[in-house]
Amino acid sequence: MSGVLVVIETSAGELRPASLEALAAARALADSGPLTALVLGSGIAAVASDVAARGVDRTLYVDAPVLERYTTDAYARPIEAALATLSPRVVLFGGTTAGRDLGPFLAARAGVNCLSDVTSLRWDAAALVATRPVFQGKMLTEVRYTSSSTAFAVIRAGVFAAPESAGSGTAEPLDVTLSATDLRVNLREVTTPPTGAANLADAEVVVVGGRGLGSKEAFDSLLGDLADAFDAPLGATRAVTDLGWRPHYEQIGQTGKTIKPKLYIGVGVSGAVQHLVGMQGSETVVVINRDADAPLFKLAAIGVVGDLNEIVPALAREVRAARG
Repeated sequence: MSGVLVVIETSAGELRPASLEALAAARALADSGPLTALVLGSGIAAVASDVAARGVDRTLYVDAPVLERYTTDAYARPIEAALATLSPRVVLFGGTTAGRDLGPFLAARAGVNCLSDVTSLRWDAAALVATRPVFQGKMLTEVRYTSSSTAFAVIRAGVFAAPESAGSGTAEPLDVTLSATDLRVNLREVTTPPTGAANLADAEVVVVGGRGLGSKEAFDSLLGDLADAFDAPLGATRAVTDLGWRPHYEQIGQTGKTIKPKLYIGVGVSGAVQHLVGMQGSETVVVINRDADAPLFKLAAIGVVGDLNEIVPALAREVRAARG
């Protein structure tokens, strides 16, 4: 038993960035043997070649219509086939909804525990040591995996930088037979959120609003106009989505999306720990809030204390003027 297997998700033929980040996490475990990527999806031959050029030793792929969108059964079968073929020491999943489902599911089927929400991995003699945040990100803890069985770990999204592609490489098909009739759950319909929301996790600029905006109308008009000026997606805090002002897929935080934009603009956001966990990887943080004691100001490169009803429209005008 040796090596690391990284499961690479796709959705409608597109790579999931969080899966690629797991490749970077696997590099810390290079001494455990070869690094293999398993790409799953439909119509993904070119995607598999792209993954093969990102510094992996071997790339396998399973291309089947039932893998176009994620279901637990459909993904679990080819992964278990790869496990039987490769006998890896470690299996890594990206920190997506699917990864957080698959990791514990397959670990339980193997009779072991799953290391979840991992921010770093290393070997300490024969033990695999994982670092993960606890208490809503207030502390970090180390978990030791000492079993001789294959270890399963889910890598936290937004922590590692995805390795660059060097063009294209060679990928091999893994022989697995998949049919919709063999699955317990068949996906009947997919509702796709608006493009801006779907790109929230990968956006270079994100405009985020909190409960301090006061109302859904203020959120939509003030923040919507500012986001439009930046040509950026809107994000929201949990309090905002709980109030029903914005949809859940725009939520940023521990129970929402993890983002790491070059520019984060928080308007009326106090900075609860649950939200900070999801945005603390932002490069430059701008905060607009009338409460000078808002915790988010501690992360701010630029902080503006004042009436957001005056500041936000003025900022939108200046951004539009600067961008021509």
